[in-house]
Amino acid sequence: MKVIFLKDVSGMGKKNEVSEVKDGYARNYLFPRGLAKKATREALKKIKEGQESGEKKAEEELKKVQDLATRLGGNEIVIPIKLGKKGQMFESVNAGKIQEGLKKLGFEIKKTQVILPKPIKVLGEFPVKIRFDHNLEAEITVTVVEE
Repeated sequence: MKVIFLKDVSGMGKKNEVSEVKDGYARNYLFPRGLAKKATREALKKIKEGQESGEKKAEEELKKVQDLATRLGGNEIVIPIKLGKKGQMFESVNAGKIQEGLKKLGFEIKKTQVILPKPIKVLGEFPVKIRFDHNLEAEITVTVVEE
C-alpha cells in the first residue's frame, strides 16, 4: 500500500514522503498513530502544491535575509561603557549589548546571531559578524568608547 508520511518515521520515511509499505503495518501501526495516510490522488496533489508553495516561501525568505544582510553589512555601532578611575571597564560588551545597539539602528536580530567569541573588555573598534539563515553573514564594526 502506498502511504504519505505525516511525520518522520525512522527507517521508513520522512515527512511528506510517499512510500510503499505492507498493508498490515499501515493499518495497524502508521494510521492509528497519525504517522501516515493513504496516498490518494487528492493527497498527492495537495503535497505537490504544498512543496511548490514551500519553495516559493523559501525563495522569498532568502531574498529578505539577503536584503537584511546587505543593509546591515558595514554599519558601525558605538557602545558607551563606564570606566573606573584607573581606566578599567565596569562591564563588558556582549552579544546582548550589540543586539541592543543594532535595535536602535532599526535592525531586528537575535542575540544568537551575533558571533562574538568572547565578550569585549577593552576600548576600541572590533569587527563582529552577524550570522543569518541560509549561511549568510554580515560584518559590522563595534566601537567601544568611554561614557
